[in-house]
Amino acid sequence: MTKVSSTNENDVEANIDLQPEKRFDYSQRAQWLRGVVLGCNEGLIAGALAIATAEYISVYTQIDVVEAQNDRDRKSGRVGGASAPSPTQIGLAASLTYLIGGFVPILTAFFVRHHVLRLISVAFSASLSMLGAGYFAASLGKAPVLKSCARVLMGGWIEIAIMVGKRKALEYCYGL
Repeated sequence: MTKVSSTNENDVEANIDLQPEKRFDYSQRAQWLRGVVLGCNEGLIAGALAIATAEYISVYTQIDVVEAQNDRDRKSGRVGGASAPSPTQIGLAASLTYLIGGFVPILTAFFVRHHVLRLISVAFSASLSMLGAGYFAASLGKAPVLKSCARVLMGGWIEIAIMVGKRKALEYCYGL
């Protein structure tokens, strides 16, 4: 009997006894793999819908302010006025961006097996995703690209640090 061992205790395939009469039953993974896929999909979809809803509501708040200001300007004899954005267009754009930006690191994680390398590759791909979003926004808005990319990247890293901190606090408090 040959024993294949791995430094990773969660590596089911590498920590099994290889015997001629035994074979690895991949169906053991089915339940947690289903949970992983469901969680990724639910997380991305729920996050995208939450972002779209928040954008839709916040844009309507902006529209209310712009329309109220335009009414005040008309009553006081001023001409012109600001134009209001499209809540649907902004909501869809934010939702799509969330899905694309979130999918890139998740897709990367599926292709890297080693835990430390996976962490590094996900952080790298998430950073590239954030830089891409900054570049895309700056290019469409004819704004300074470097400034936009730096702002999106730094903001994203801060958000990731906050989320990791929240997770660590929950793990500590609830012993997860």
